[in-house]
Amino acid sequence: MKLNIQDTFSKELQCDAILENTPRQVKNACFSYVTPKSTANPSLIHTSKEMVDALGLSTEEALLNDFISVFTGNKVLPNMEPYAMCYGGHQFGNWAGQLGDGRAINLGEVVHNSKRWAIQLKGAGATPYSRTADGLAVLRSSIREYLCSEAMHHLGIPTTSALSLSLTGDEVLRDVLYNGNPAYEKGAVVSRLAPTFIRFGNFEIFAANNDLKNLKQLVDYTIKHFFTEIKTTGKDAYVEFFKQITAFSLDMVIHWQRVGFVHGVMNTDNMSILGLTIDYGPYGWLEDYDPGWTPNTTDRQNKRYRYGNQPKVVQWNLFKLANALFPLIEDAAPLEAILEAYASDLELKKLEMMRSKLGLLKLDQDDVILIQELEENLQLVETDMTLFYRNLANITKGNQNEAIEEIKAAFYKEEELKNSVLEKWNTWLTKYLKRLKKETISDTERKCEMNLVNPKYVLRNYMAQLAIEEADKGNYELLNELFTMLKKPYDEQPKYQKWFAKRPDWARDKVGCSMLSCSS
Repeated sequence: MKLNIQDTFSKELQCDAILENTPRQVKNACFSYVTPKSTANPSLIHTSKEMVDALGLSTEEALLNDFISVFTGNKVLPNMEPYAMCYGGHQFGNWAGQLGDGRAINLGEVVHNSKRWAIQLKGAGATPYSRTADGLAVLRSSIREYLCSEAMHHLGIPTTSALSLSLTGDEVLRDVLYNGNPAYEKGAVVSRLAPTFIRFGNFEIFAANNDLKNLKQLVDYTIKHFFTEIKTTGKDAYVEFFKQITAFSLDMVIHWQRVGFVHGVMNTDNMSILGLTIDYGPYGWLEDYDPGWTPNTTDRQNKRYRYGNQPKVVQWNLFKLANALFPLIEDAAPLEAILEAYASDLELKKLEMMRSKLGLLKLDQDDVILIQELEENLQLVETDMTLFYRNLANITKGNQNEAIEEIKAAFYKEEELKNSVLEKWNTWLTKYLKRLKKETISDTERKCEMNLVNPKYVLRNYMAQLAIEEADKGNYELLNELFTMLKKPYDEQPKYQKWFAKRPDWARDKVGCSMLSCSS
């Protein structure tokens, strides 16, 4: 197996002077060299043909022992020098100090068809940044990451990508809910790809340690390789760098809000400088439209990372990144201006996004009120977000009775539809139908436009949990089915109609289907 490895991160940035792989504080370094842990009996469960092709490999090569060995960490190719990144981060609003790649090991960078891909193994063993953890991953969390990164990509949301999913043959001890009941689970490794895995925290750690030499070197490296359109130099380049990261991050979170995705653990160490969705842990899709919902058990009390707060958290995280970059710029004004622009841009982009979800192509000053009233109505009773918007596209102009029937399918308990609730919905639908009459496109054309932004299929937690339970028995048919279906989330796909449904009652409070821990 041949890969066109052209490493830059480990060749151009400062390496940890200590080569011993023990948990410790790493100073004045961007990364530490490590060797993945050999596993007992690795076996391949699934590969993404798209990402196999992206690395310049063939489908046949992906089935060879070499592929399995390399992408589970059992074999290091002669031109590979695996390493773990050093970074810090703010976790749940508090500075956590050094974090780093605790269970991710970078194999290197591959260039194919003029595209650069950094390759990571998640769950391949301990690194100097693992603290008290083992650096391993289990099948449960690996399936969730593998499927979700695929789902996000085809939803049109910037994301890291999964290459392969493998079993290690080892057993791994995990306490799923952090409640003192650990159990052994099947070990697994996900290999994942991105142009780079650099996060906000990579810069924060150097600023926190007053290591301006490595901070500058890292920023210059990042601009050189991933922000090549920046032609200015010095402080002006650093301001433009922050401005572009801000734009990428805003674009990402607007997409999250559009499809109802809740990341669950938006710490600064989980924020990609390219605006990629990264680190799939306790995520979930909004089923009951509740802006206050978070899937993360660790965030149960404060709900910092709730759905409705995600755009503000991105801004807060950007503020922390601005603080990290400030020593290179030494002028707060341009950074503050960018952060202030984020707030106004957020309102405009959210309005644009919501108009697209409602099929409103023409501008109308009353749309803000219409959208506000809709979001209030969606919280009157438990309402499935995905079903609601997808079915809303079926409404035809001037048909009030049909309209209410279409949206009823999204309510979890129709018996809760009291007269006052129905009255509010009928009032809103009357306004919406009146607004649609201002559009010049036909109902059919509008439906097509709405169906391009309102997915029919998303990876609900109960679906992932069913795939996990089957895979744990050695049956991967459901994993394959979901992987295939999620490639076309906006298409009707009649053979998968059973997945276009509300969350079943049994999944309401089931572990893995409602709230999850960071070990998920």
